[in-house]
Amino acid sequence: MEDLYKQGKGLHKLTLTNRGALVVNGVVDVISFDLNEVLLETEAGMLTVKGQDLHVNRLTLEKGEVDITGMVDSLLYSDISSYGQKAESFFARLFQ
Repeated sequence: MEDLYKQGKGLHKLTLTNRGALVVNGVVDVISFDLNEVLLETEAGMLTVKGQDLHVNRLTLEKGEVDITGMVDSLLYSDISSYGQKAESFFARLFQ
């Protein structure tokens, strides 16, 4: 946790209430969203929110805040740099 502050990154915070309301702070960008998955770029890396009937109710990129409602099944973090590399290597292997 201290490493994030040493790198000059801001605060990143998740608040999940009863698996139905998620508030995320420290959001840099919303990459994609649909009813089953929301992909966010955050101060702590890429965050994938999976679930059912997911809706982005409030998005304030100036403040870095996102409110999501619906049934949240999982939250998964990955590195921003490795996110693009995995997609490329998958397709590279597919078409060899």
